[in-house]
Amino acid sequence: MLPPPRAEPALTAAPRAWRRRALLLLWPAFVMAGVLEALVFAVVDPAALHGLGTEPLRWSASAVHSISFLVFWAVIAMSAAVTLMLEAPGPGIAAARGV
Repeated sequence: MLPPPRAEPALTAAPRAWRRRALLLLWPAFVMAGVLEALVFAVVDPAALHGLGTEPLRWSASAVHSISFLVFWAVIAMSAAVTLMLEAPGPGIAAARGV
């Protein structure tokens, strides 16, 4: 006779919802950061970039591309996070609906 199946630990809805929202937020932001970087560096030469002062940045092209990608990704992800935050109904709306 077979032993009864082991019960897997039940995941609560909160971690699943958080992971799902993170995925919905970060994956499109990642893709669009790649698109934005391709568009920007099609017209901008990384070697010709200057910092806030007058001297040029002495970073390698790879460093400029990497840092700009991470900055683009962070900005797009923050925009998506604000959108998701504003999209969620507040406690007043849930109380008015009787939920």
